[in-house]
Amino acid sequence: MKFLIRPASEVAIKSKPVRRQQMRQLRQNVRKILIRLDPDIAVEGSWDRINVDVPDDRSLAGPVVDELVRIPGISTIQEVAAFPLVDMDDVAAKTVEAFAAELAGKTFAVRAKRTGTHSFNSIELERHVGGALLSASEARGVNLKAPEVEVRIEVQQEEFLVARRRHRGMGGYPLGSIESVMTLISGGYDSSVAAYLMLRRGLRTHYLFFNLGGTAHEVGVRQVVHYLWQRYGSSHHAKFISVPFDGVVAEIMRSVNNRHWGVVLKREMLRAASAIADGQNTEGLVMGDAVAQVSSQTLTNLNVVDRASEQVVLRPLIAMDKEQIIKVARDIGTESFARTMPEYCGVISQKPATRAKLVRVEYCESQMDPAVLQQAIEQRTETSVADLMDTLTTPEEVELVPAPAVADVIIDVRHPSEEERAPLDLPSNEILRIPFYELNQQIGQLPKDRQYLLYCDRGSMSRMHAGHLKAEGYSNVKVYAPNA
Repeated sequence: MKFLIRPASEVAIKSKPVRRQQMRQLRQNVRKILIRLDPDIAVEGSWDRINVDVPDDRSLAGPVVDELVRIPGISTIQEVAAFPLVDMDDVAAKTVEAFAAELAGKTFAVRAKRTGTHSFNSIELERHVGGALLSASEARGVNLKAPEVEVRIEVQQEEFLVARRRHRGMGGYPLGSIESVMTLISGGYDSSVAAYLMLRRGLRTHYLFFNLGGTAHEVGVRQVVHYLWQRYGSSHHAKFISVPFDGVVAEIMRSVNNRHWGVVLKREMLRAASAIADGQNTEGLVMGDAVAQVSSQTLTNLNVVDRASEQVVLRPLIAMDKEQIIKVARDIGTESFARTMPEYCGVISQKPATRAKLVRVEYCESQMDPAVLQQAIEQRTETSVADLMDTLTTPEEVELVPAPAVADVIIDVRHPSEEERAPLDLPSNEILRIPFYELNQQIGQLPKDRQYLLYCDRGSMSRMHAGHLKAEGYSNVKVYAPNA
């Protein structure tokens, strides 16, 4: 079995040096991925196509197609059968065998292409094979301008190829033929789709995760990143970089005006991303923002946010709506991850600024301790994406308690504004109000002979932090879940 791979149209129109470089990169990518299926698969090519020879006796056609349709830079994959060239009658017989059933009730056209010296020309071959197909099939007729089925034959010196099924590729540019970027990834719909679109465009990407929700959040994001890399980018090495950002969140909430929390958080992330990207040989940062989706994504606020970065900020989703984004996520397979990803209760302003002034934001930031951000950057961890699942630490399972005992201490981890709007009423229990962003700092100061039940409205934040604390050795921490 042979496969003929055509590059995306954008590759085909490049200048000769650029096209040659991109085709060389595409061949390398295809070879790296297919050799994992079978070392005997041969990959060769020229300036306008790639030939893949697959051993016929190993049931590899399906797996090969599955890999090829997920490699950036490929426009079409044509399955072909190769035969030694005998004469036109033999070509016609092999073509009838391959296409007769498919042509029933349809119009068709034969397209022939030759390389070498033969006793017939391409038009003669087309007519000969077309006549044989009309006689041996139930085709509705020949239509040279707009056929329902195109029968493609290619004669190369002493052999000929009969095209069979055709598959659409990802398109875009070969991965690695463009610069590298760093994608800020949260595990939700937006950032995973943004990462995919960058890979499709040929941009090798590293993944930068700002951990706001403890171990449980990171476990989910690791799964998304590994899935994206394995399916669409495994021809190239990539890093997963995790930055502990709960301390930065706490500093923002302590020092910054409530209306600017969202904008300042994005700016702090970009500052950290720019500093980290300097050592990763990346030329841009990728974010999943869509204009006006939330308050921090107005054009005014995006302009203010971008001033914090020394690198270009790319936003491939900028003009997409949520429905479009979810559709792409479903198509590429990340929708199930995003749908089940716990929603992080982050910095939510009561009346967020939608037209923030740079001078006011910079004043707010001047009240922050810069050492907090620097410490977060220095405490980052870097892992090869290929090793992400091998180095995965699953957070401990935590017990859900629907009715607390009198001796249990309830820790309300909600943001103070949420707690004020809906105070927790448990007259028989001691209630400690420790916001999630201060929990890690304060838990060690509490008496160790008491049992603590974490509480938040939706339950996701309390479970995340309880699992994280239990993994760190706090066996006296559970979750208060009145609806469990």
